[in-house]
Amino acid sequence: MMLGRPQPPRNRWSAMTLIANHPERNIIRVQLKQNVILKSLRDSEMAALEPYLTVVNHQKGDLLLNQGVVEMEQYFILDGILKRQVTNHEAKEMILRFSSEREIETSYAAWCLKTPTPYSIVCVTKARVAKMPLSQWVDFLQSHSVVKHAFEYEVMNLMSAIMAHTITLHLLDAPGRVHRFMRKHPELFERLPKKELAAYLNLSPETLSRLKHQGKI
Repeated sequence: MMLGRPQPPRNRWSAMTLIANHPERNIIRVQLKQNVILKSLRDSEMAALEPYLTVVNHQKGDLLLNQGVVEMEQYFILDGILKRQVTNHEAKEMILRFSSEREIETSYAAWCLKTPTPYSIVCVTKARVAKMPLSQWVDFLQSHSVVKHAFEYEVMNLMSAIMAHTITLHLLDAPGRVHRFMRKHPELFERLPKKELAAYLNLSPETLSRLKHQGKI
């Protein structure tokens, strides 16, 4: 299936570049081949996908995707940490998950349901992502069944992990929540700002600090 002609970046600023024009394109290509979804692509398939990907550098706090929009993109994380969060009408926020290098971020379920995005995607740290319009990514999947299966499995796995996390916020005490995170995501524990980790675990930063000083975590 044709994806449509690739469009060059609208804003010609240094942080948004097509891979072929990027000064670190060889490193970026290696990083993409290590991605949890793209690693199954053959070189010829990766070469066919590459013109549709734009590399973007982001600062801490940058918004990649806004809650409630219908224009969606697919993200492949090259460097840094992102968070998926929801905000209610009172501006209260809940972090659903963190993601980092070799992982993806997506709003594929909302796209399939033809509904606005139910969450935002925000940079927790400086980050670099490769992105493309979600509609073009879906078109690509239609002609690459192995990747489509891996992608849809990963989407379901992420949704299951978010549900499990939400349940543990009610079932586990504060030390239990922290220990579960350390077990599930040891690679992120020291990298995350403690304020972000505390918010994810529904704790205050002071409680998280106290648990550490008391030797409970």
